Amino acid sequence: MTVPQMLITIGAAAAATIATRALPYLAFREGRTPDVVRYLGRVLPGAVFALLVVYCLRNVDIAAGGGIPEAVGVLVAGGLYLWRRSMLVSIFAATAVYMVLVNAVF
Repeated sequence: MTVPQMLITIGAAAAATIATRALPYLAFREGRTPDVVRYLGRVLPGAVFALLVVYCLRNVDIAAGGGIPEAVGVLVAGGLYLWRRSMLVSIFAATAVYMVLVNAVF
């Protein structure tokens, strides 16, 4: 890419990012958030978490004796979430535990 093409690409990405951040404030100016948006705010974090678990476990072959690090990671993520109610903490901690198990134990 040439320098002007790079600048145009960066500008387009920045404009798209700013637009997506500003859109909710423009759409709901009066502070009236529709019920469907509130509902999605309540259910989407759990749905994303469940989708992440399914995505991470899709290639685990339990019949071949595998899956122990994955199972421990899932248990750590679920336990930490139930204890702390923080998806970010549970995802980071479970990832760290899984990586230690895969690289140092199994």
